[in-house]
Amino acid sequence: MAVSRGRVAGLVLLAMGPVLVAAYAGAGHVAVRAGVRAQVTGPGWQGGRIDAAGMTSLGVDAWRLTWWTAAFAGLVALSYVVIGALLRRGRRGRTPLLVLSGLLIVPYALSFVVALVNPVALLARPYQSPDFAAGLPPWQPATAYLLLAAGLAQGAGLVLAAAEGRRTALSRPQPQR
Repeated sequence: MAVSRGRVAGLVLLAMGPVLVAAYAGAGHVAVRAGVRAQVTGPGWQGGRIDAAGMTSLGVDAWRLTWWTAAFAGLVALSYVVIGALLRRGRRGRTPLLVLSGLLIVPYALSFVVALVNPVALLARPYQSPDFAAGLPPWQPATAYLLLAAGLAQGAGLVLAAAEGRRTALSRPQPQR
């Protein structure tokens, strides 16, 4: 049985969501580490608590915000993978899955908005650490668009999965009533 390009493309697009969310988390960790390095070596550093991982309190809080945003988006991304797999089967119950996939756009969008606001850079203000903010890589604010790309890729993957499921359902012989 030959595998069509649309089928493979749908699977790849669905899988891109969790991959891009993981990339967001990894890039966020690298950025926070750079900010912590700048904070500790900057002229404003007056000493303070550094944990076993080499993170300051600001670094820990910034990483937690990034991690929780990625975890929230990652759960939604995994939900889309499951919904896409179920839609491809072409059986009954497709309408609730499509409605659920539409509702899951809201938490995906919320994750993107939180990342776009850039809480990592904003945390430097209450901590009064301009060295941390200055040490963040210039590409760090753009990492939010990884979450947007994840949502868009998975949306396209769901369309392909739904179309394949519809073709599968239409190709099956219908039972006589």
